Amino acid sequence: MLHDHDDHDLGFRHDLPRLVSRRSLLALFGGVGAVALTGLPASALECIALPWETAGPYPADGSNVRSGQVVNALTQEGVIRTDLRPSFGTLTPVAEGVQLDLELTLVNADGCTPLANHAIYIWHCDTTGLYSLYDTPDANYLRGVGISDAEGKVRFTTIFPGCYDGRWPHIHFEVFENAEKAVSGDASLLTAQIALPHDISADVYAADSRYSNGTSNLGRITIATDMVFRDNSEAEVAQQTLAVTGSPTGPLAGTVTIPIDRTASRSTSGGRPAGAPPSGNPPPMPGK
Repeated sequence: MLHDHDDHDLGFRHDLPRLVSRRSLLALFGGVGAVALTGLPASALECIALPWETAGPYPADGSNVRSGQVVNALTQEGVIRTDLRPSFGTLTPVAEGVQLDLELTLVNADGCTPLANHAIYIWHCDTTGLYSLYDTPDANYLRGVGISDAEGKVRFTTIFPGCYDGRWPHIHFEVFENAEKAVSGDASLLTAQIALPHDISADVYAADSRYSNGTSNLGRITIATDMVFRDNSEAEVAQQTLAVTGSPTGPLAGTVTIPIDRTASRSTSGGRPAGAPPSGNPPPMPGK
């Protein structure tokens, strides 16, 4: 069920007392992917402020309306969670795909200090490039909010995203100063995207038939030609690329540090396009 902006007494406020303990993950090689991309030492990549990117056409954060309805997953009970594979609230479908355990570290780009108690909302497509609440309106999986701990870390379990035609494999996110500001609609501190590394993406798509169009779509795009990442510097791309370990058949573990420039302009540069899948406009939103 979709909610409008008047439902601010649900979602975050309902879930904050119910936050579950975060489980430990495998030790990850945080800088390996970045070093491979640029040749720079990992320490030099830990605090490069990420550039603002488009939220795209499918954020479900209350910023867009379809068929007269505001699409806002952030006001729904259960949105603060660690496992993004099931739907939440009144919806029940579960997303299939190769398990991906994420560890995201939020830091202030000025001094590289951890940002504790910040909220990060992430969302991404399924194995073939479809987005819940839009392409798949009866599901709200592969979306969720986490709250950073004292070290700025947030952990999620999700699936490895697919690759749709025209876009490099990616994960969207928005960072807010706290959960209350996120649910009240305050502007995010950063809206950006995480890039997935080429080799593991190719291996996952080749190994799992659920990613039926992944190999062909990945073969038609490079990160240098991607409509979102192409105007970022080499160092920025390295900073926003997930470092991934594990088998292509899963589970996989991924880590990335997200440095936030709190003085940056809250907009994308150069009027970047929204980056919608090639189907064009989203399908009509069903009625309540």
